[in-house]
Amino acid sequence: MEYDRLNASVAAFEKGYAAENELFGKPKKHFPSKAQCIGLLDDLRSLMFPGYFDDDSAAGESSDLLLGERLLHIERVLRDQVHAALLFADDDLDPEQATERATELADAFVDRLPHVQALLLTDIQALFEGDPAAQSYEEVLISYPGLYAIFVYRLAHVLYDLRVPLIPRILSEHAHSRTGIDINPGAQIGEYFFIDHGTGVVVGETCVIGDHVKLYQGVTLGALSLRKGQKLRGVRRHPTLGDYVTVYSNASILGGETVIGSGAVVSGSAFVCESVPANARVKLKDQEVIIHRPDEPEPAGFYVI
Repeated sequence: MEYDRLNASVAAFEKGYAAENELFGKPKKHFPSKAQCIGLLDDLRSLMFPGYFDDDSAAGESSDLLLGERLLHIERVLRDQVHAALLFADDDLDPEQATERATELADAFVDRLPHVQALLLTDIQALFEGDPAAQSYEEVLISYPGLYAIFVYRLAHVLYDLRVPLIPRILSEHAHSRTGIDINPGAQIGEYFFIDHGTGVVVGETCVIGDHVKLYQGVTLGALSLRKGQKLRGVRRHPTLGDYVTVYSNASILGGETVIGSGAVVSGSAFVCESVPANARVKLKDQEVIIHRPDEPEPAGFYVI
């Protein structure tokens, strides 16, 4: 590279760095390790489902010693990453206070893992029972992208609930890139959650989803408008789905005031921005959303995919 061109490139980058600092503020000194955080997911899968993702033990079996070692390793790695995340969020935080808080948060996370495992067992059951192509529970556990996305979500949600900065989103975006399923860690999702095929599913931060809910590929549970941007932070902007709701492929359900009643079915490609009563059927007809209420006669030609 010629000397004049080199100087010009250096000057251009220096200008870019100045704009970058103006946008981001003072440079951050602390970041959690993305690789370490993602590596924890493998450790946690081996902890919860011993023998299925490693060779340390037969499937479904784990010695007390191995279990204890895994728990200590997970707690130690998570504590270090949470410590970095706390300092990322607040550079002025006293390091000793950050260490104490990180220890408390890592301990709280580990204490909640048995509950997460119990929820995941219901999700495996929902996926197996809801998909006639599934040959076994083990097949669902090992190979289904929907289950992997739910697995990561449930762990990230615990960290979100504990108000751990940055790490929950690192985990959820890893699952998004791996599966094509985007579940914000802030969403509240009940037991027996079913995602079939999965690619393109989006679940927003303030969604509330009940038990035994089924989502198919391309479903969006989103916000009506994001024009106000950051002014909407903390505002309820995503829909609520009751228990036993089914949403078929490419349907969009939008808005924080939109409630889909328990037992309702939303057919493929429907665009729903209003609440739907319990046990209703929603379909798209001539670009209009038609809501068939459970106490009305079945319209001619109505079907559910």
